[in-house]
Amino acid sequence: MIAEGGLAALWLAAALAALQLILAAVGIAKARDDIMAAVRPVAIVQGLLTTLAMGLLITVFVRSDMSVLLVAENSHSAKPLLYKFAGAWGNHEGSMLLWVTILGLAGGAIAIFEDRLQKPTLIATLGAQAAIALGFYAFLLFSSNPFARLTPAAPDGAGLNPLLQDPGLAFHPPTLYIGYVGISVAFSFAVGALVTRDVGPAFARAMRPWVLAAWIFLTLGITAGSYWAYYELGWGGWWFWDPVENASLMPWLAATALLHSVSVLATRDGLRAWTIMLAVVAFSMSMVGTFLVRSGILTSVHAFAVDPERGSFILALLAIYIGGALALFGARVGTVRQGNAFELVSREGALVLNNLLLSVILGIVLIGTLYPIVAAAMGTQLSVGPPFFDKTAGPVALVLVAFMGAGPLLRWRRDEGSLLISRMTAPIAAACFAWAALFITTGGIAILPMLGIGLAAGLAVASVAPLWKRNLRRTPLFTWGMVIAHLGIAVSLAGMASDSAFTKETLVAARVGEPHKVGPYTVVLDGISPVIGSNWSALQAQLTVRRGEGAAFKLHPQSRFFSSPPTVTSESAIATRLDGQLYTVLGAPDGAGRWQLRLWWKPFVTLIWLGGALIALGGALSLFGRVRRERKTVLREAYA
Repeated sequence: MIAEGGLAALWLAAALAALQLILAAVGIAKARDDIMAAVRPVAIVQGLLTTLAMGLLITVFVRSDMSVLLVAENSHSAKPLLYKFAGAWGNHEGSMLLWVTILGLAGGAIAIFEDRLQKPTLIATLGAQAAIALGFYAFLLFSSNPFARLTPAAPDGAGLNPLLQDPGLAFHPPTLYIGYVGISVAFSFAVGALVTRDVGPAFARAMRPWVLAAWIFLTLGITAGSYWAYYELGWGGWWFWDPVENASLMPWLAATALLHSVSVLATRDGLRAWTIMLAVVAFSMSMVGTFLVRSGILTSVHAFAVDPERGSFILALLAIYIGGALALFGARVGTVRQGNAFELVSREGALVLNNLLLSVILGIVLIGTLYPIVAAAMGTQLSVGPPFFDKTAGPVALVLVAFMGAGPLLRWRRDEGSLLISRMTAPIAAACFAWAALFITTGGIAILPMLGIGLAAGLAVASVAPLWKRNLRRTPLFTWGMVIAHLGIAVSLAGMASDSAFTKETLVAARVGEPHKVGPYTVVLDGISPVIGSNWSALQAQLTVRRGEGAAFKLHPQSRFFSSPPTVTSESAIATRLDGQLYTVLGAPDGAGRWQLRLWWKPFVTLIWLGGALIALGGALSLFGRVRRERKTVLREAYA
């Protein structure tokens, strides 16, 4: 009865979403406070019911209930408990239930915590959130039921994709989904504000924490996903411009632009229409990402469903939501004034430029991702890979980084170009010093990595410049957040450029006892031995590694075999040092007593993910600082 309980909870939640939408519409149309007052508790109960449904799905996975079709197809009784737990969302139906669970919880959180919006705008926001939820409830109940029974029950399950049996990926999807669904909150805020014509600084200050929270989780999800791909897939890369990777990057780019735009609206009452449009675009990108991953329209280790019918359902939802929002925007655009004007040389001007460059990168990624799909529909098979994105998005990103350093050094509304140049002296000097040092020590490297490392040095100096001559103990947390987030961009960029410029790779057919060089390391294969895990067996290499005359240490890359489903995976072995990582992968034997070994020395590659963590930390400090200041303002006004 557990599965039936989960399905009943889903139906009840769907009914409450419909009720929530109706109450919001009637309450606003008739200006009835009593009807609007009922919307908040309905939203809270709806969130609880979706949580109950998700909890019951996890329960049937943990209990290995093979009478549930989803469990039989995606789990196995011998699987470790962590992966039974995470297996609940490691498939199409479960991941979509996780989607609506987070959506329901977000609606409940808005109902409980949001007290800065005007009441009609808040109710319209909850109505929009209910409308989004209704579409996904329909998708689950009519197209992707996670609680469907299997008669007779399977004796055992088919197992979970071995690539997904990793602690990092067990927690990666929920993180990413919180970011995805958090953007839906910004979309609902925008729709609510359009309905009640309440687009202004107060609305922006209310929306900003939600956008910031979603952006933090998206950052963490993308960073974690990048590191998972790096160590789990065994190809030594951290980003392949895979369509599903792009599906998470696109909403992040839009949310980053929105985050800066909503700050202009909240602080200077500018960019009203642009902010609303960005909220719509950001949600559109999360819907496009959901469509790409769930439709089966592309092949990826991340894609779950191979079902065009489901893809059509999501495409229809995308058309309804985005088309409806754009129609509403068109109807109300005359009432959404642009707000206060500002000079080109000002912080607002820099943020507008930031938005435009982010939009250009977003457009490039969107075109590069969708073009092969459109071409395939017209009968032409082609692929768009890293060379296209590196040559098109890479230079624009470097221009963005250059202007990013200048933005925080500008004053609001109006500034002098000559003063900006004087403030940029130290960052420009840092960039020039880095380029000179690179040229002297390396004799020159490729142009993009060279530019990247120099700009990273300049951005790092520019990022901390706003702290110069300030009382650090009295500096607001959100200023610290901005500094750390921008510094994180510089750190990540330095890691990406270093990995591109200095990585050394050695592919060898190794005999036992033979030494092989890669970068500053000497690697010796001592032998191969079998090992047994909880639900896998493996051949494990014993490698002795030495750097110069330093002490030797051991690495143990594996080639694992999973019986259910039958799959062979490469488990890399990585040694992390302050100046980079030694990355080793065991390949197949050649029948002549030799084993394939792939060895990489990747200088400063860890800066990529350290930078991602710093970006998220900066966002968290900004969020905490903003919320704390808003609360103090509310309390001060209450006691005034």
